[in-house]
Amino acid sequence: MSLSVNFAFFSSFLSLIFHALFLVVKAKNGGGVAVSTQLWCVAKNNAEDKPLQEALDWACGAGGADCRPIQQGGPCYDPTDIQRMASYAFNDYFLKHGVTDDSCNFDNTAAVTSLNPSYGRCKFPASASVSNGSFSGSTTAAAMGSDSADFSGCDKISGTWFWPLIPIPLLFVITSKLGY
Repeated sequence: MSLSVNFAFFSSFLSLIFHALFLVVKAKNGGGVAVSTQLWCVAKNNAEDKPLQEALDWACGAGGADCRPIQQGGPCYDPTDIQRMASYAFNDYFLKHGVTDDSCNFDNTAAVTSLNPSYGRCKFPASASVSNGSFSGSTTAAAMGSDSADFSGCDKISGTWFWPLIPIPLLFVITSKLGY
């Protein structure tokens, strides 16, 4: 590799490392790091039709989901695809009843995804609320910071595994120039 390619690799890598360190230090000092991920509750691909239909019936009935878009004439109506129709109902229930693991279970026929299930004229509303790897309600954004997360391990992050990463690209550049 040429010196310019090695330098570009090294400087890009260092830039990423320093940005990561900045976020860790900012979070440690109470500055917080905002995390926002859109989430949907959808029917599992491997769910059987009968349990899906039962869960769909419950969601649209006792569950209180708004199932008008999956009724005949609605933008999400497709009687040939139970998964799509169930997904719409499951997602509506999920958003109305708090974005939690429990509100997207439906007897283990549903799962949370960050992939938008919308298609054609059928638009699925989304929630954005992942914080620290777990659901935190149906807010439009979740924040990680001194009020909502435990950053007591930040000293370990910045003091243990972080620093050995800096000389690795430098070592790579030096050894490639020496022909090793």
